[in-house]
Amino acid sequence: MSGRQNGPVRCGWVTSAPEYIAYHDDEWGRRVEGDDRVFERLTLEAFQSGLSWITILRKRENFRAAFAGFSIPAVAAFGQSDVDRLLADPGIVRNRAKIEAAVANARVALDVGLSDLVWRHADPGSPVPATDADVPAQTPGSKALAKELRRHGFRFVGPTTAYALMQAIGLVNDHVAGCWVRDAVS
Repeated sequence: MSGRQNGPVRCGWVTSAPEYIAYHDDEWGRRVEGDDRVFERLTLEAFQSGLSWITILRKRENFRAAFAGFSIPAVAAFGQSDVDRLLADPGIVRNRAKIEAAVANARVALDVGLSDLVWRHADPGSPVPATDADVPAQTPGSKALAKELRRHGFRFVGPTTAYALMQAIGLVNDHVAGCWVRDAVS
């Protein structure tokens, strides 16, 4: 765990970067519902794969603008010219496979209640991690969620990405023991 001097105790992964502090304190682990909002988080977690989360946080507003506010119907309607536009956009992560997966995932999400599908995998009884080292990268629940998402046709959704999504939107509470946010999101 870490914390600012004379400030609240936070999870150890929170650095002094203002984006990390705000994300940890105001968003991470708090309940997120609604298909478009869950789609945004799923898409951003997929883009984060192999990168630092701070990179995505710093580009999040650019992602929102580039991906039509993560409106599922709007992104599902993207064509090749949109993919080309996104590949040329320096404000986002320009990875063809991830961009094409986001568009394909939006098309799948049109026919699936994404928020309901994801929330069926909530694990409110997960153990309280004592330290960041006790937080897993994936769990049986995230493996099941990834398998279910892939069964529907979603891409870039392995068990680690699925677990990061579960943490981000409150399906599990991985704020470590002593973190001031833990009780706020329980």
